[in-house]
Amino acid sequence: MTIKTGDKVPAATLMQMGDKGPQSVDLAAKLTGRKVVLFGLPGAFTGTCTTAHLPSFMRTKPQFDAKGVDEIICVSVNDPFVMKAWADSTGAGEAGLTLLADPDASFTKAIGMDFDAPPAGLFGRSKRFAMLVDNGVVSVLHDGDKPGECTVASGETLLDSM
Repeated sequence: MTIKTGDKVPAATLMQMGDKGPQSVDLAAKLTGRKVVLFGLPGAFTGTCTTAHLPSFMRTKPQFDAKGVDEIICVSVNDPFVMKAWADSTGAGEAGLTLLADPDASFTKAIGMDFDAPPAGLFGRSKRFAMLVDNGVVSVLHDGDKPGECTVASGETLLDSM
């Protein structure tokens, strides 16, 4: 079942790189009592994700901050080493975005956003989506971009719907 507006975001343990290596991140703890933008994409270092989707949230972060968003989190089915390298290479971490790994796609599957694209070598990946989560509940959800496009789930589109 695909997550929808009004649904509570399911509990999940994601990963990120810490000072001493990979560490677990309790997603519910990041969402409780906070307004958070959560977006997912097919993969770190992939074309549209790197040139359009991630940069759209880097560009719009100040506007989200002005609207009371506490954190912008990017989730991808990658390992935490790759997510850290991607954050560093794009400047996303420095821009204030949080990049979290969903290495086994358990969160992505739990929200019904998983897909396979064998011709591109992508298996068990995340569809492109963006949501505003208020105290753990989805208040705005955007998904439905076509492969290689980032309009519906862009930072600008989500910002315009708030």
